[in-house]
Amino acid sequence: MNRRELDPESSPSARFGQLLRTLRDERGWTQDELAARAGCSGAHISAVETGRRSPTRRFAASVDRALGTGDRFERLSQAVRHTALIEGFPEYVALEAQATEIRLYEVGVIPGLLQTPEYAATLEADAVRREAITPEQADERVELVVRRQNSLARSPSPLITAVLDEGCIRRPMGAPSAMDAQFARLLEFAERPNTVLQVAPFSMGARRPFSLPITVLTMPDRSLVSYAESAHRGHLERESASVLPILAAYHQLQAEAHSQAASVALIERLRKGFK
Repeated sequence: MNRRELDPESSPSARFGQLLRTLRDERGWTQDELAARAGCSGAHISAVETGRRSPTRRFAASVDRALGTGDRFERLSQAVRHTALIEGFPEYVALEAQATEIRLYEVGVIPGLLQTPEYAATLEADAVRREAITPEQADERVELVVRRQNSLARSPSPLITAVLDEGCIRRPMGAPSAMDAQFARLLEFAERPNTVLQVAPFSMGARRPFSLPITVLTMPDRSLVSYAESAHRGHLERESASVLPILAAYHQLQAEAHSQAASVALIERLRKGFK
């Protein structure tokens, strides 16, 4: 019987599911047997154990009673409900930390791997103002930006290619000093030996192959993974037949975008205008 294995460090939901499976196995119970004790279905237990369904507080409390674990699962379920990360993103972050090549395209805002802490904090503060997330979730997101950037400081360094839609660098974010620091971060990024930075100008028009952000990872075994997200969830694609057309479109995007030298010159001009 094939069982989907979860990385308990990837997300609170994965941690909950892995612990539930471990304690159930220790008792020698099937999913249906635990379900009978918890007052739900075996299919529900399976969905939670594999991360396909998030545990509610009521479900967690019933599991605690069935397993005799006090309020352990109820406390874990709070972390699941309060997480600031959309479904699928923690799994992507784990893959990003292993990738040998990262190709990303972003629209509207500077991507997390290139953000300064001040820029990230300003971005999340607006989400708090709109009541889209809590202040605690905003802090979690900013901390993750820093952790993701730190994970790239490894040897050998991954090759990172970043193509930014022109709107990313023209959209003001916070005080002029914050934008100045963000422009400085972009220019520093472009100088690294393992990076490429390009701006996709508005003038590309219909020749722009992507309308939403996209990332393509090359893993150590040379396999390809793409990642894209909607407002509520992220989607990982591992099938080469599906990822290769995305990679081809990315190469077309690079060919149409400004060169790195022209992109750097544009950023430097915009930086002067923000001072």
